[in-house]
Amino acid sequence: MTFVPEPLDPDDDRPPYEQVARGLAAAIRTRKLKPGEKLPSHKNLTEHYGFARATIQRALRDLEDEGLVVSRKGSGVYVRERTERPAGLRPYVEQAFASEYVTIDFAGFSSETLHNTLQEPIDKIRVGRLTPSSIRIRILVPDMSVTHAAPVLMDGADDPRLRRRMHDMMMGFTRSISNAVMELKHLELVQDASVFVRLHSGTQFFKLYVINERDAFFGYYPIRPNKVLVQGKMVEFFDLVGADATLFHHSVNDGDSTSGAQQVEQAKRWFESVWETIGRDFDPNGE
Repeated sequence: MTFVPEPLDPDDDRPPYEQVARGLAAAIRTRKLKPGEKLPSHKNLTEHYGFARATIQRALRDLEDEGLVVSRKGSGVYVRERTERPAGLRPYVEQAFASEYVTIDFAGFSSETLHNTLQEPIDKIRVGRLTPSSIRIRILVPDMSVTHAAPVLMDGADDPRLRRRMHDMMMGFTRSISNAVMELKHLELVQDASVFVRLHSGTQFFKLYVINERDAFFGYYPIRPNKVLVQGKMVEFFDLVGADATLFHHSVNDGDSTSGAQQVEQAKRWFESVWETIGRDFDPNGE
């Protein structure tokens, strides 16, 4: 079957080259364009989108810089063949919300990245540009009322002030996610919506997302020196840094089951095992 790009959103105010790049990137990430497959020619893309050739060239250059495609002189542009790879989460989450039933399972340190990533698809639901029927989000985060390997002071000592700071951050992000998603249900923009949060007592050294039970993203939190103002005093400590966590993507659509479908299945099993055993219900709106 010949690949035909999705039409662009007329309300999208991003530059044309970025709209084209994001549309093609979404097609690659959702395997509408498969690894090794050739993209439509410059001429066909120019005619399809109605933009100048220079716009298409810029879009393809961005995809190449992102490591999604490779240009072969005299032959064309092809989807890069690879299995494990650093991946951006945002396009996959937005693509997930184009489905009728949306499920996101997240295990991590504070859910800050999840919170930020959800803002755009939720905004698009509010204005009718995305129309899922059901949304279910489960969030698994560490209980910061107990001691952890990190965050800790530079000498390794526990500091309840640092744990309280992380608890407050987690509370803010999970509460915001819950309120935003449940508002969609109250406004009758989705038929059903739920956000569940559970705590566990282990230090969270990695983050995991399982999206629509088909895509899994995994990344390690590096530990870095940090300093923050806590109760009027500057505190230096070792922190888990989510912004520096490189995510690797696995999909049930990957050709190699070892690196694709099996990885997703194991991620689902791990999440479910922790959720159903040592996870404890937590209401972010309860404090």
